[in-house]
Amino acid sequence: MKILMTTSETVPFAKTGGLADAVSALSLALARLGHAVRIVMPRYFCIDRTKLEQLEGPLGVRVGGGEEWCAVYTAELAGSTKKNPVRVYFIDYERFFGRDGIYGTPAEPDFLDNALRYTFFSRAVFQLCRKINWYPHVIHSHDWPTALVPVFLKYGERNGPFADTVSVLTIHNLGYQGIYSKNNYYYTNLDWDLFYQAGFDDWNMMNLLKAGICSADKLTTVSPHYAEETKTPAYGFRLDGVLRQRAGDYQGIANGIDTEVWDPQHDPYIPLPYTIKNVQIGKAAAKEAIQKQFGLSVNPDIPLIGMVNRLTDQKGIGELFGPTYGCVWSLCQNIAMQMVVLGSGESWCEHEIRNLSARLANFKAQIGYDEKISHLIEAGSDFFLMPSRYEPSGLNQMYSLRYGTIPIVRNTGGLADTVENFNQDTGAGTGFMFDDLTPQAIYNTVGWAVWAYYNRRSSLAAMQKAGMKHDFSWKKSAQQYEVLYKATLART
Repeated sequence: MKILMTTSETVPFAKTGGLADAVSALSLALARLGHAVRIVMPRYFCIDRTKLEQLEGPLGVRVGGGEEWCAVYTAELAGSTKKNPVRVYFIDYERFFGRDGIYGTPAEPDFLDNALRYTFFSRAVFQLCRKINWYPHVIHSHDWPTALVPVFLKYGERNGPFADTVSVLTIHNLGYQGIYSKNNYYYTNLDWDLFYQAGFDDWNMMNLLKAGICSADKLTTVSPHYAEETKTPAYGFRLDGVLRQRAGDYQGIANGIDTEVWDPQHDPYIPLPYTIKNVQIGKAAAKEAIQKQFGLSVNPDIPLIGMVNRLTDQKGIGELFGPTYGCVWSLCQNIAMQMVVLGSGESWCEHEIRNLSARLANFKAQIGYDEKISHLIEAGSDFFLMPSRYEPSGLNQMYSLRYGTIPIVRNTGGLADTVENFNQDTGAGTGFMFDDLTPQAIYNTVGWAVWAYYNRRSSLAAMQKAGMKHDFSWKKSAQQYEVLYKATLART
């Protein structure tokens, strides 16, 4: 099959979160299965044009009742095989993309013209295919910035060379929908009667993701459990009714991880690489390195809990670090354990974490992100804490399992799909889980894990090995998408 990925982010070119990793990894995995895969994304200011190859001639894009002109660049995606490389195409339009930031800046978190920027980009996708004379069997779009691609395919482009093309839209996080003033709708060049028919209308605003959900041939999200959650009012962000309506075309396919970057056997960031056969030796060396790095007392016999996360409300930071409310102070005061945190985000939380780090001998933190330290925490921690309010996929729990670190997670989204709760009677499981996001629930579950550390070491060793045996590679996910693509093409 010929598969075109339309995305606002792709590593190594532009990244704000897991979307960029997922698109490139899935594309490479599909290419290894023998499919012809190409990616199209904007050429942001941060992407150096001098390192790209420019296509000859400008690209005309009809928007807003007129025509805008842009350039197109291309490059080969790192990690591609020589036999079947993945090419990335960049839509280069200075007016929309020649600025700092992808969706916004610290001063302007959400650019006021984002609706116009990504409408233009979505229209340009089809013009690019015409320019290079390459018409895909499947156009796979990702999140709200490219959600208009299936809309344009359904309401216009299928009348021409895209007659046999099908669309798939993946929701990576339903909390971000691209909701803007409907005054931007004119720029789509769609008739106004389609504003309601195609699903744009959202309380007199223009909702890009909702229109994509209503228009795509198939819908996916990044884990089976999250797919079910998003069909409920609690997690549906007001689109649960639309998703229930399209339930027959909606499924969850779990994300994978980069098993070459996250591989304890060949990890350059840890002191002693290890496998399932010598996991205790390797983890002990990494644990000592963490304790020294963060200024904790070097003690191999005390449980160490690690956390690498964005410090945002979605990640349960209020229940952990909220002044007079969060449970971290009580955990570190009442339980014989150590805790390290690496992350950045909301300023109040950063301030509180610095305060806790100064006042508690067994709690230390580093504000920011450091690739080496994140690998060290995954390898050297005994437990990894993820008390997420919601988690569409989650990556760190899979990194943890691969490194023999036992996750402590909330029973939600992708966490529920990848972690099996510890059974005290049989010793089975790969992690510790709780249901309600409250400080007390986190406290109790961490306490349970620490109890098992001191009293059920043989069970924890079995849990470590069970987690390390899981296959979290992208090949498995790519095969599921392959089945989905073929079924969608057969149906149409």
